[in-house]
Amino acid sequence: MPIIINNIKAPLGTGREAIIEKALKAAHIRQGEVTSADIHKTSIDARDNKSIVLVSSVYVSLKSEANERALSEKNRNISFAVGGEIKPEIGTVHKNGRVLIAGFGPAGMFAGLLLARNGYRPLIIERGAAMEKRLERIEGYSNGGALDPDTNIQFGEGGAGTFSDGKLTCRTKDELCAFVTKELVAFGAPAEILHKAKPHIGTDKLRAVVKSIRQEIIRLGGEVRFETALTDLTPTPDGIKARLSDGSEIDCSALILAIGHSARDTFEMLAGKNVFLEPKPFSVGVRVEHLQSDVDRSLYGSSAGDPMLPKGEYQLSYRNSEGRGVYTFCMCPGGYVVPAASEESSTVTNGMSEFARDGRNANAAVAVSVTPQDYGSGVLDGVAFQRSLERRAFELTGSKAPACSVRGLLEGKAMLSEKITPTYSRGVEAADLSLLFPKFVTDMLKSGFMSFSKKMACFGDGDALLTAPETRTSSPVRITRGEDRQSLTLPCLYPCGEGAGYAGGIMSAAVDGIKTALAVMKSQAPE
Repeated sequence: MPIIINNIKAPLGTGREAIIEKALKAAHIRQGEVTSADIHKTSIDARDNKSIVLVSSVYVSLKSEANERALSEKNRNISFAVGGEIKPEIGTVHKNGRVLIAGFGPAGMFAGLLLARNGYRPLIIERGAAMEKRLERIEGYSNGGALDPDTNIQFGEGGAGTFSDGKLTCRTKDELCAFVTKELVAFGAPAEILHKAKPHIGTDKLRAVVKSIRQEIIRLGGEVRFETALTDLTPTPDGIKARLSDGSEIDCSALILAIGHSARDTFEMLAGKNVFLEPKPFSVGVRVEHLQSDVDRSLYGSSAGDPMLPKGEYQLSYRNSEGRGVYTFCMCPGGYVVPAASEESSTVTNGMSEFARDGRNANAAVAVSVTPQDYGSGVLDGVAFQRSLERRAFELTGSKAPACSVRGLLEGKAMLSEKITPTYSRGVEAADLSLLFPKFVTDMLKSGFMSFSKKMACFGDGDALLTAPETRTSSPVRITRGEDRQSLTLPCLYPCGEGAGYAGGIMSAAVDGIKTALAVMKSQAPE
C-alpha cells in the first residue's frame, strides 16, 4: 500500500520534481526503491508572511510493501495512503417497495449514485427544480423578482451547496472523502481538487458536475423527479408508504431522508408523526465583506499579489469565558453575498463564489453559537428562532437586507461602509443590528471582531460591511437515528446529511449519504 510523506516545506514557487526529491530525502528513500511518486496535497503556510512556504505531502509507492510498512511505523510524518474504496455488503432479503430518497443535495446524490451502481434502482425526489430552471428562478429572485419557495438557493438540484463556493474541506478524516473527491473529478470537477489542501469547485463548475451525476443515476436505472416533495408518510408492515406533492403514493422498502437543513415543513410533518426529533445547537450571525486585496495583505503582507499565491482565505474563532463561541465559516474569496430566503416576507443571506474567485470583495459568515437554552427546548423552537430573525430583518428593511459597517455594529448605529460596495444583489439598507439580534448575539459579534482584529488586520477595519442575517448555518433539528442508521421510532426511515443533523458541508453530507446507502444495501437485496 502506498505511503504519504507529510510536512515537506519548500519555498514558494518550488517545482513538483524538487518537492518530490525533498520528500524522498527527508524519508531516507533511494530513487531505486520507488515505483511511482507524485504530489498528494499542497497548502500555503503564511503564518510568517515574510517567509511564506509551500507545505506538501507526497504520495510514494515503493517496490517493497515491507519497507512501506516499516517507514510508516517509525516516522510520524509518514502514513499509509487512504484509497477510499467501497465494498458494499449486499443483503439477501427481498423487500416489497422501492428505495426512495427525499432530497437531491450531496447526501441524496451520493446515496443515489451508490445504490444505482449496485442495482437498487432508487427513486429520488427533489422539491426544487432541475438545474436549468433552478438557475433561472434564482437569478430572477436575486435581481429583485418574486421568490419561489420551492426553488431557490436552499432547494433544487444539487442542494444548498451548489450555490456556494463549492468547498470540499471536511473536518473528518474519513477515507470516504477520497472517494467523493475522485468521483467529483470523474464527473467533471477540476483535477486540482485532488491535490489542494483546501479544494473548491466553485458554484459555476459544480452545477455541471451535479447534472452529470444525475444523468449517470438515470442511466443506471434510477429515477429522479424534480419539483416533487415528500408531504406525508405512514408506517406499513413492510416499510413506509410515502405521499408525494404530486398526489402519488410510493411503497418504500427504505426511505432515505436527505432533505437539507431548511426543509421546515418536513420537520413539522415528522414531528406530527411522532418521529423522534430533538433540538440541536446551530449558529446565527452576519456576512462580513472586505476587499479581497485587504484580506490578501492581512495574510501575505508584502507578498500579497504574488501570482504564485492563492486568493487569501481564513478561518477564525473566539470563545468567551462562559463557553459561547463566535467563528467564521463558509469563507468565499472573491465572492458575493447572495439572497437565500426560502419563505415569503423573510430575508436570509449566504455566500457564493465561482471557481476563479475573481470578484473584488471577499465574504464570510461570522456566526454566534446558539443552543436550545437560548431559544427553548421544544423540538421546533430552533426553527421558530431562525424564522423570527428572518422575518424581523424583512420588517426592518423590506426587500433589501439590513446592513451596517463594523464601526456601526460597535457603536450601535445604522451606518453603511464608505469603502465596500455591497454585493447583495437585492440591495442593502443601513440598520442598527441590535434591533435585529438578541443582545447576546450582538455582544458576541462585537467580541469576535475585536478578537479577530488581533489576528488579521482587515478585521480591525471599521469600514468592513456586515449584511444580515445569516441563519441557515446548519439544521436546528436532529432526526435521531440508531447504529443501524434508522430512525429510533420509525423502522425503514434513514435520516442523513445536513437536514438530519449529521453533516455540515458538501463533503461530510456526501460521506453520510454513502454510509446510509451502504446500510440500506446491507439490509435488503436489490430489486
